[in-house]
Amino acid sequence: MTPDKIYFKNRDVASYRLIDILPINEMKLEDWIVISSSYGGFPVAKIIANELDAKLDIMFSRKIFSPNNEECEVAIVTETEEVVIHEELVKAFDISLDYIFTKSKQIYENELSLCVNNFRKGKKLDQLENKNVLLIDEGLNTSLTMMACIKTAINLGAKSVSVAIPILPTVSINTIESIADDLYYVKSLDHFISIDFYYDKLEEITYEEIKKIKEKLYVDSM
Repeated sequence: MTPDKIYFKNRDVASYRLIDILPINEMKLEDWIVISSSYGGFPVAKIIANELDAKLDIMFSRKIFSPNNEECEVAIVTETEEVVIHEELVKAFDISLDYIFTKSKQIYENELSLCVNNFRKGKKLDQLENKNVLLIDEGLNTSLTMMACIKTAINLGAKSVSVAIPILPTVSINTIESIADDLYYVKSLDHFISIDFYYDKLEEITYEEIKKIKEKLYVDSM
């Protein structure tokens, strides 16, 4: 990895670079809920939520892979059973929609519902009706997961849905802007490799770690 390809030392640096481009003072005039779209994005979302004096949460989702290629994601299912499909790949691999929706149902029942119930002690994602939602991640490899989270927030009745990302492929910009109210990003690249390529340090964040962060926030707020 060459030094000129590293744009962020770590998630903290990426968070404050994002804060620099967000209209924080204007945003503080309204109530926001900051939601991470991944485990890795949760520490970034935490810092930004703190800056906005906003509530913090995470939207759980899982990837659905091609039946013939376990590394090729062809769809995303979120914790509300919202499914977003990569139509070009599904057509290219001749994958039936029955497979996608059967798989999404299995993932929801066997993984997502259990994960959500454990994380929120039986409660679902807060009702987002008439709320301003800011979706956060550490970066995007593709826009599939973020698109699923945007659509989930919209279907839950959010007043507005904005996205803030430290780094993303240029090709994802139009896709996200087509349904999000606002998109904020520090860096976009025409030839995108992978998120971790552009961070000096990017440790894996586990479910247990985000649960500890949330529990600590709860204790600190009491």
